[in-house]
Amino acid sequence: MARGWLIVPDWMQRLAGLVLAVVTLPLMAVLIVLIRVDSFGPGIYRAQRMGKDAHLFTCFKLRTMRMDARPGPSLTKRGDERISRVGRVIRKWRLDEVPQFWNVARGDMRLVGPRPEAPTFVNLDDPRSRRVFTATPGITGLTQLVFISEAALLSGDDDENLYRTKLLPAKIEVDAAYLDRRTARLDLWILIQTLNTIAHGGIDLGAVERQLGRPLALTRSVLSSEIELPK
Repeated sequence: MARGWLIVPDWMQRLAGLVLAVVTLPLMAVLIVLIRVDSFGPGIYRAQRMGKDAHLFTCFKLRTMRMDARPGPSLTKRGDERISRVGRVIRKWRLDEVPQFWNVARGDMRLVGPRPEAPTFVNLDDPRSRRVFTATPGITGLTQLVFISEAALLSGDDDENLYRTKLLPAKIEVDAAYLDRRTARLDLWILIQTLNTIAHGGIDLGAVERQLGRPLALTRSVLSSEIELPK
């Protein structure tokens, strides 16, 4: 049985998403102009992501990569040369996700939830993955916070294999644990931690484990000695 407050219903999430989408329209307009002045191309990037019940949806983001960049891996590394000058600032403050308020208003996403994933990385044969992808993904969530510096973990020659075999299972571990403990109170804690993480960077994994009431052994291993961080 879920502890704490009841889970916030979808209609309240959609209403909040609509309000935030309207309120942030001026900011989004300014950012789109800056993006287009800095590098040729559209201001909005549309990505296919796996949503609730494994249904695909279009996830809106502000474009942060140059259109004339050479094709590269689907994952973004630290110092990725494809990212534009304005894109680096936008990514630093997580402003690329502002258009996702419209996804919340449409019901594709929630403010807080599991991380939406590119379908090419989703393995629905895994029971824990199936569990995670029965839920509506969120703009922010414990996985998004714990792995906020994910790009720094991707520095090798075979990043996609590293992501599939190490990072993705750890993310699924966090999301599955979140779904087991999800309450409105936990979601509020995550929203507060999101603002704190954007402002100061990083989140204490121990604090996350205390909120979930369980250790995250795989995640702790991945974030420590199992992956060699770049110098």
